[in-house]
Order: sequence, then C-alpha cells, then structure tokens
Amino acid sequence: MHTLFLLNPTAGKTDCTQQLPQQINAAAARAGLAPEEYTIRITTHAGHARELARTAAAGAQQAGEPLRIFTAGGDGTFNEALTGAYGFAGTAVGCLPYGSGNDFLRTFGTREEFLDLDAQLAGGAVPIDLMQTNICAAGLDAQVAYGIPKFRRIPLCGGEVSYLLSIVEQLCGHIGRRVEYTIDGETFAVDCLMCAICNGRTYGGGFCAGPEAQPDDGWLDVFIVRKVGRLTIAKLLSMYK
Repeated sequence: MHTLFLLNPTAGKTDCTQQLPQQINAAAARAGLAPEEYTIRITTHAGHARELARTAAAGAQQAGEPLRIFTAGGDGTFNEALTGAYGFAGTAVGCLPYGSGNDFLRTFGTREEFLDLDAQLAGGAVPIDLMQTNICAAGLDAQVAYGIPKFRRIPLCGGEVSYLLSIVEQLCGHIGRRVEYTIDGETFAVDCLMCAICNGRTYGGGFCAGPEAQPDDGWLDVFIVRKVGRLTIAKLLSMYK
C-alpha cells in the first residue's frame, strides 16, 4: 500500500506546509512506513488536488496496489481528492482538517481526533455514499454562501466570520420564494425560505442542516424551511448553529 499526502498551503488561517511535512515524516516512521511507501505533495492551484489524486489512483489501480490519500486542507481540498479518486478500485481518501470549515468530518468526530496522524495511519477505510457536494442548498443559505467570498477578502474575516457577515447582508435583502418540489413521486409547492439536500450534517463552519443525516445509509435527507419573518430567522440562528 502507498500513502499520498496532499497539502494545501492556502487552506485555513495558517500554511500547513510549514510544520506538517515534518510531523508526517515522524508519524510515518512510528507507523513503520519506509520512505518509498508514502509521498508528500503540495498543491499549487485550484483543482490540483483532483489532478494529483486522479493520477495517483489510476497508477495504483494499474499496478494493482492499494492507495490511500490524505488531504491536508478544508472541505474543498477533500472534495477535489474524492472526485479525482472516484471510480478507481483500491483507493481510499481521508482528511486532515486544516481548512476554515471542515464540515464533512463533523459527522464522524472532532477536529482534534482527525488531526491525530498516528490514529489516521492506523485507521481503516469505510464505504460512504457520494454526492457532488456534501450538502446541496437553495434559498437563503445558498445566497449566503454566494456572498461569502467578498467578505473573506476583509482582514481578520475567516470562514465563520465571513459566513455570519453574509447572513446579515442577506437578511437585509429579499428573502423567500415560491418553489415547487417533486420528492419520491410527490409534488408540492411551498413559500420557501431555504432547502437543504443533505448527505452530511453541517455546512458553513458548523451550521447543522441535517442533524440525522448519515453519509453511509443510502438516503438523502431533504429539509425544507417555510418562509418566516426576519425576526424569527434571527432568533433561530443560534439554534441552527
């Protein structure tokens, strides 16, 4: 088995590539991995983790060798590696949470647990269901997500702060729309504030859209929130968090 570490230097608040390679080398030695049994690569551009994962997974499948890939970054880096490795037999993908949100892993455990390199290298693979995204949203939460990038350009506005600022902005504008849904053969229309189709539980740095969602149960959990007033939304935000 070969192990590939993909490190994203732009994920999160600090550059993980400054200290993590040395920590990986030490953990690999404790796990009994020879230098030729693992590789550390640093991503250089958007989509690079997908490219590296696809190349490595294709090569491992051709060689008949199991491969495990660990991404050091956020949900975006992890998603790139998943989509790159998807469809190749014998490849498993894991995550070291160095991003700003790290929402996918909240379904399974804490950030501290997944930062434990010794435990990660000793762990085994489990199957999960795959969507193109962990949670697909429409309505207020999608509008909030669309507005986040401009706030991230402001100094000291990390992932969670920029998310909250975008919420405030959207609450000051138009909210709600009439939406028609067809789910499991049933069609109905709703004056809708937002909708979330969930494979995992949280997004936006911990906002819990699907508290009972399980990525390995073969189901998508669909949550539809009817249109309510701004005051009600403000009161419910802390509960949603």
